[in-house]
This record gives sequence, structure tokens and C-alpha cells, in this order.
Amino acid sequence: MVGEGELAAAKASLRRRVLAARAALSPQQRADAARALRDAVLALPQAQMAGTVAAYYSIGAEPDTHGLVYALWKRGTYVLLPQLRPDMDLDWASYEGPDSLRPGPRGLTEPAEPPRGVPAVARVGPQVPTIALLYDGELLDEVPAAAHDQRVRLAACPATGIMRLPHELPFSSPVP
Repeated sequence: MVGEGELAAAKASLRRRVLAARAALSPQQRADAARALRDAVLALPQAQMAGTVAAYYSIGAEPDTHGLVYALWKRGTYVLLPQLRPDMDLDWASYEGPDSLRPGPRGLTEPAEPPRGVPAVARVGPQVPTIALLYDGELLDEVPAAAHDQRVRLAACPATGIMRLPHELPFSSPVP
């Protein structure tokens, strides 16, 4: 069993490696990846049928979700985006188009709409797809994880599209 300190160190090391690799990507590589990820998610039958989608609005070198969020909203999907609370928990608010966003804490962009409450996005059951958006080369066989880390069922990479993960790998965001 890995101790808390070792787990934190392993996560920090992975974050550093992922962030360094992301920083090395050119703007064109990031834009191409964003289009491929958007198209892969939009083509997913579960996304096409979804009435509500919880997503994140990317910042920095994260796989860009701006086009995906906008496309989901334009097709009539109710999109919830996180709002970071002072206690570092996430609240959720609706995305009502690009003009409904405001600067948030820690350099985030978040909805200016009223919060829906922390439980607006409850822990989801096995029938709800949870997708990690990754750049090519970021899918790992193992990710350091604690019991509270949420597992993802699918991964999307630009070159390969959507992949079902064999054992619902633990996922914790590579950025703090």
C-alpha cells in the first residue's frame, strides 16, 4: 500500500511530466488536437443523445474544450461547467454561450450564471460515460490514485478517437 506522501509525490511527478509535454506542443498541434477531440466526442452516440453534459472549460495547455462546449450548447445540450468554490469544491452552473463566461479564481473561466449547487453533478453510475480528454501519448496503463479519485470509463485522443478503458482507470487531473 502506498502512503499519502508517496502518492502525492507520484502525482506531482506525473503532473510535471504531462505539463512539460503539453508546453512543448505547438499552437497548431493543440488546435488540430482540439478539433479531433471535439469531433470524436460529438460523434459518440451517448453524447448525441445526452440532454445534459458536465464539462470543463480548458485553460492553458489543457486539451482545448472551447469548441466542444460551444458545439454541445449549439446542438441544444444543457451544458454544466464548474465554478471553483473558496473551499476548493466545485459548484456547477449552466453555460449559456461564450458571452455567459467570466474570469474565475486561479485563472479559470467559469459561467456567470447562478450556481446550481455542488450536487448538480452527482457521482455517476456505470451507464454514464466519463471521458478523459488527452493528447496523443498521454494515455497511461496506470495512474497514481487514491480511493477518492474518480474513475473514467473512456479516453479520447486525437489520433485514435474514443477508447473504452479496460478497467476504468483512476483519473486525477494532471493540473492542480
